[in-house]
Amino acid sequence: MSISDHALDIDFPDYKQAIFDLRKSDPAFRELSDQYDKLDKRIRGLEVREVPTDDLHFNEMKMERAHLKDQLYRQLSNHS
Repeated sequence: MSISDHALDIDFPDYKQAIFDLRKSDPAFRELSDQYDKLDKRIRGLEVREVPTDDLHFNEMKMERAHLKDQLYRQLSNHS
């Protein structure tokens, strides 16, 4: 199984500066991106350690990560 890092600056390299700027200037963006990062690390940790978890729970976590990423992307694209 391939474990991908879905950090925002990796998935959105064109928005690297905007990510930095918004994390510094926008508390709501920073909070949302922190929440995204924690969830991504949790998902990758389960994948790396091959911790048994039911598919429903794992898929819900991935769906939440995708939802957070969509929200963050909207803010990034509006910022640019």
